Amino acid sequence: MNSLGAAGTQLIQRFETLTLKAYYDQRRIPTIGWGHTEGVTIDMTCTEWQAAQWFIADTHVAVNCINNIVDVALNQNQFDALASWCFNVGVGNASGSTLIHVLNKGDYTGAADQFLVWNHCNGQVDPGLTRRRIAEHDLFLAPVL
Repeated sequence: MNSLGAAGTQLIQRFETLTLKAYYDQRRIPTIGWGHTEGVTIDMTCTEWQAAQWFIADTHVAVNCINNIVDVALNQNQFDALASWCFNVGVGNASGSTLIHVLNKGDYTGAADQFLVWNHCNGQVDPGLTRRRIAEHDLFLAPVL
């Protein structure tokens, strides 16, 4: 079983800015902490400690998902990129994705290219998601040093 590495944590936190007061994300979903959405109402606040606890729990969900749906060997960078992507798109979307289908056929380059198609929000190309997907794509292809 793989676990989230430092590069994955940094990537997620780079794109999921810590927010201690709930806000509506681009899809109008109440969000708090480091991109936490489960049980969030727009009037909520949290401490940095609570945000960290949610982050651990939420990344654990993404990590478990990737461990359960990927059938090929992954290096740490590949795993971290996938965990970041799953954290953002959700377990349901990740599980049925072309990205995972292509990866499980052993086509790592094709899978890397699939990150780039996950850059839409509400039917429109989103610049923030485009930057995130490029970062995940690049991490996925980066050699582990």
